[in-house]
Amino acid sequence: MKYHQIFFYEAVLKHFTPSLKPFLLGLSLLLIGAAVGSGLVSTNSEESLLGSPAFAHTDNLPTNTFVNIAKEQTPAVVNISTKQKVKPRSHPGAEDERLREFYERYFPKHREMPKEQVRQSLGSGFVVEADGYILTNNHVVEKADEIVVTFGDGSDQINTKEFSAKIVASDPKTDIALIKIEGDRPFPTLKLGNSEKLQVGEWVMAIGNPFGFSQSVTVGVVSAKGRVIGAGPYDAFIQTDASINPGNSGGPLLNVKGEVVGISTAIFTGGASQGNIGIGFATPINSVKQIYDDLKEGAVKRGWLGVMIQPITPEIQKALELADKFGALVGDVFDGSPAKEVGMLPGDIIIEFDGEEVQSSDQLPSIVAKRRPGTEVEVNIIRNGDKMTISLKLGNMPKDGDEEKSAESKEENVSDLLGMTVAQNSVEIARRFSIKKDDGVIVVNVVPESPAWTAGVRPGDIIVGANRVTVNDLNVYNDILGKTKPGESLLLFIKRENHTVFLAIKIPEKE
Repeated sequence: MKYHQIFFYEAVLKHFTPSLKPFLLGLSLLLIGAAVGSGLVSTNSEESLLGSPAFAHTDNLPTNTFVNIAKEQTPAVVNISTKQKVKPRSHPGAEDERLREFYERYFPKHREMPKEQVRQSLGSGFVVEADGYILTNNHVVEKADEIVVTFGDGSDQINTKEFSAKIVASDPKTDIALIKIEGDRPFPTLKLGNSEKLQVGEWVMAIGNPFGFSQSVTVGVVSAKGRVIGAGPYDAFIQTDASINPGNSGGPLLNVKGEVVGISTAIFTGGASQGNIGIGFATPINSVKQIYDDLKEGAVKRGWLGVMIQPITPEIQKALELADKFGALVGDVFDGSPAKEVGMLPGDIIIEFDGEEVQSSDQLPSIVAKRRPGTEVEVNIIRNGDKMTISLKLGNMPKDGDEEKSAESKEENVSDLLGMTVAQNSVEIARRFSIKKDDGVIVVNVVPESPAWTAGVRPGDIIVGANRVTVNDLNVYNDILGKTKPGESLLLFIKRENHTVFLAIKIPEKE
C-alpha cells in the first residue's frame, strides 16, 4: 500500500455524512496500522524497517563505563587454587594396640585407607604491586600446602599463565592475606581507592572466579555500609547486590573509576541455597590499607586497650539509669593491660576514644585497632553517672587475641519466669563446675528460654555483684533480689572463667 492510496481514502471520506466520518476514519487508521505492521508500507521500496540505518549499524554506539572497566582491570584479577594435605579420619581405636586384632578381623579394609588426602579449593585475588604482591582472603589460602595463581580467563591457553605463590602474611581478624609470585616482567595491577567515600546506591563491579568460571564480571550497587555480620572483631562490611558466589572470595569490588573499594569476602545464602541471593559482603579497602605495610613486613601490629566490652541493652540502660544506650560498656579489664594500669573499671562506659565518638560496642574494636602500639590517647568515660577523661598509652595486642572483645549479650525473647537457681559457692559446688572456690553466689541451673537464659546467664556463672552492690554470699543476693520490683531490671556482675560480664534480667510481672 502506497502513501497516495492513503490520501485517496481521505478524499473519499469527504463525500460521506458527518455521522459516518468518525467510523470510517477509525477504520482507515486501523487498515493503515495493519499495513505498516505487515511491512506493506515503506518510505523506500528497497529498504525494510529492520534494514534502516538506525538498526543495521551499531558500530558507532558508545561503550558504557562497565565495558571499559572490565577491559582495563580484569587482566590484574587472578584465580587462586590451593591444595592442602589432610590426614583422613580413621576408625576410633584403630591405632590402639589392644584393638588392632579386632579391626584386622572385622574391618580389614581400614589398612587400605590412604595415609593422606588432598583437599582443593578455589578463590580469587588481585595484583597490587607490579613485582607480584597479591591481595586475597585469608580463608582462601589458610593452611594451604600449595598455592597456584593463574592469569587469564582460560579461553586463551597461550596467554594463560600459572605461577606458584607463597604467603607473605595473613590477618585472620580481617580475613586478609598477602601472597607473592615471581615473574620475569611487571604484572598488571589495580589501583586502591577510598572506601570511606563510597556511597549507598553507588554502582560497583565484582570480578572473580565464581564456581571456577574465571574472571567473571557482575555489576550491582552498594546496598549498605558498616554491616556487622559476626565474622570477626572488626566487622564493618560493604553490602552489595553485585552477584558474589563461592570462588569470588578475595576478588576486587570496584567503583566506577575502576578503583578497588573492597574485597569480596562473604555471602548470605538464605537456607539451603549455596549461591547468591543478592546479599554479598566485601571488606572495605581502607581496612586493608591500614595493615598493608604490616603484612609486607610479615605481621600485623595493632594498638591494645585490654578490655572486654558489651552492648548497652535496654535492661542495662534502665538498671544503670542511663539517659541513652550511647557508648560501649566495659564488662571486664584484663590484667596487665593499659586499661588496668590507669584504673579503668568494669561498669565504665566508653563514649569517646582519641577524639572519635564511640556510639556502640561494635565500633570500639575497630577504632582502637587503627592506632599503633605506643600511641598516647585520651578516653572519655562515664563512671557512676560522672564523665571522666583517662589518658593512657596503647599496648601491643597479644597474639592470643585479647583485643577489645564483645561479650555475648542476648536481649530478645523475654519470657514469664526468672528461671535460674543459685547457691552459696562452696568447695563441693566449685568442684562440680570445675571452678575455683571464690566468694559470691554460683548459678547451678538455668531454665532454657527463661529471662535468665535469654539474658545470657549460664550454669557455673558466679554472681559477684548485683545492682552495683558486691555479692559475698547468698543472703546479700536474696536481699537485693527482694528489693527489685516486678518490671525492673536486675543488673548482675558475673564472673565467667577468666572474665567478667554485666547481664541484666528483667524481673517478670506477677500474675
